[in-house]
Amino acid sequence: MTGFKSEFLATLCERGFIHQTSGDSALDELFRTETVTGYIGFDPTAASLHVGSLMQIMMLHWMQKTGHRPIALMGGGTGMIGDPSFKDEARKLQTVEGIQQNLAGIRRSFERYIRFGEGLNDAVMVDNADWLLDLNYVSFLRDVGRHFSVNRMLSFDSVKLRLDREQSLSFLEFNYMILQAYDFVELYRRFGCRLQMGGSDQWGNIVNGIDLGRRMDGAELFALTSPLLTTASGAKMGKTASGAIWLNADMLSPYDFWQYWRNTEDADVGRFLKLYTTLPMDEIARLEALGGSDINEAKKRLANEVTAMLHGREAADEAFETARKTFEEGSLAETLPTIEVPAASFESGIGLLSLLVSAGLAASNGEARRHVKGGAVRLNDESVSDERLVVGPQNLAKGVAKLSVGRKKHVLVRPVA
Repeated sequence: MTGFKSEFLATLCERGFIHQTSGDSALDELFRTETVTGYIGFDPTAASLHVGSLMQIMMLHWMQKTGHRPIALMGGGTGMIGDPSFKDEARKLQTVEGIQQNLAGIRRSFERYIRFGEGLNDAVMVDNADWLLDLNYVSFLRDVGRHFSVNRMLSFDSVKLRLDREQSLSFLEFNYMILQAYDFVELYRRFGCRLQMGGSDQWGNIVNGIDLGRRMDGAELFALTSPLLTTASGAKMGKTASGAIWLNADMLSPYDFWQYWRNTEDADVGRFLKLYTTLPMDEIARLEALGGSDINEAKKRLANEVTAMLHGREAADEAFETARKTFEEGSLAETLPTIEVPAASFESGIGLLSLLVSAGLAASNGEARRHVKGGAVRLNDESVSDERLVVGPQNLAKGVAKLSVGRKKHVLVRPVA
């Protein structure tokens, strides 16, 4: 459905967030006439979310900005199982301690995007461990499990894909969709939550929750999914050759985060400005229309805005200035990502290949060697062709050595006592 009358759905539709909704007209009327509570679940598989989750976080942001109440549901309970949707094999089971550590890291990301508090549309963060870990198994089977048809569960694409590939699907994983459906019922009972949002791969799980809410409480619940996003060249959002694009600054520096967006493919700039920034649509249209080398200005604006939302305007400005000095002036920007090495080791010299690996510019000595042979490695902006080079005090300038791979990856090496 297009032509939504409610501000929230109209905004999401205009900016490209909507893949599918249930009960379009009724959901639109609900948002037009009431303050709606909706949620998205996040499983704690790492100590930080990555860019792949940013679209969902922005949906919660727009929900609050248009006057409604978002819930960020932490999967402290379901995370002990792991979502099997469209996975070829079971996730590695996590310990309770590991899950709690991950949850603590994940929570930090949300405060930049949504406001928590006690007001009518202040966001709520809850953990499904609060109700899942104390369930009585027999009672749960009688009260909840009886509403699920195994025949229907086997028909879901996420399950069929695993079985069609003759990959094992454990009973533990099979329960995940029941628990997720039950989350929706609990959030309806506790907070009056009427909407669950998620990626399009979650449609079957969300519909399960809608059906369970109707059967158990006579509730009218709704679903809204976003498209699964890839770049114009088909790459999955949030992953690069050098690793995940984490949201937490202690796992990925604001500069590297800024660079990720600065390197956006030309065809993606307009779409990403709509999804990941709050810039007005007319300004996005102006930036999207830039052609030739001017498109780089739009990419810088994208990088600045996305980085400012997550890390603050000061961090975004610093990243921009670091990039300007590095790429446009060719000078040494001391705010580049830095690794510290023991001064004693540096005095005696460190092998170039080992240093490239330590700096995160290569995953292994073999990869570092290939970079050198390919002419991609530079030390203090001078090309290096000798893979046996030893880096030491003679390579310092202003107390650091600048190590580079390609045009866009730079790290400062700083000896410390």
